[in-house]
Amino acid sequence: MTCRKLLIIVAVMRDLFIADAHLRHPEDKNYRALLFFLENQPAPVRTLYLLGDIFEFWIGFEHVVYTDHLPFLNSLVKLHADGTRIVYVEGNHDFRLGPFFEQTLNCTILPDGGEVNIDGLRVYLAHGDLANPADRGYRLLRAVFRSRIARFLSRVIHPDAIWRFAAWASHNSAGKKSRRPPGESRSTLVAYADQFFKQGVEVVLTGHYHTPFVEETETKTLIAIGDWIEQFSYALYENGEFRLEKFTGVIPSN
Repeated sequence: MTCRKLLIIVAVMRDLFIADAHLRHPEDKNYRALLFFLENQPAPVRTLYLLGDIFEFWIGFEHVVYTDHLPFLNSLVKLHADGTRIVYVEGNHDFRLGPFFEQTLNCTILPDGGEVNIDGLRVYLAHGDLANPADRGYRLLRAVFRSRIARFLSRVIHPDAIWRFAAWASHNSAGKKSRRPPGESRSTLVAYADQFFKQGVEVVLTGHYHTPFVEETETKTLIAIGDWIEQFSYALYENGEFRLEKFTGVIPSN
């Protein structure tokens, strides 16, 4: 193999990391931006890592996907057909991903996050909703939504009814949510990542807190991805380097 061919192969080793898009309707700005971004990559994407809350709401039904999700799902199908591997860390808005991701996309699913190997680096992926051990109320609610009873109810209640409930819950919680102060987000995630660094992990990537930042030393890197709602931030691994980036392209109109 010539040096020129080797350089070309190395140049296309690109991985993308996206979290917290909270996709709702295809006409929304962030939805259109994400479709445009994924469909106009400058080079092939080796692996697309989705770190939770990509959808405002997703439960994986056996034979049903919601119409509003179809444009994004079709974009994933195209990436998969082009050879992109998809890894999905479940969030607090999207879990029990189901047959479409497992079978159609042959997706690697990490319900609670987990460690992956990227070019010999030990990398821990998390959504981040488990970063605060003191948030016992959320952890209890999380366990309820992932319980066998909730799974049974999702099978017997009509999907339209579940969609309407999710839309109602999202609407009523939107005005009550306040972004945590950046300092609080940073300190919580730094403490969370440290437990994995002590186990030999070299890189931690996480979402959930919607505040992008990078915390690194010579041997350890923590990347909080931010969100794809207002920040339009994402992480990129390219040619052996992790970077926090921001999409600044022109978003096509409807």
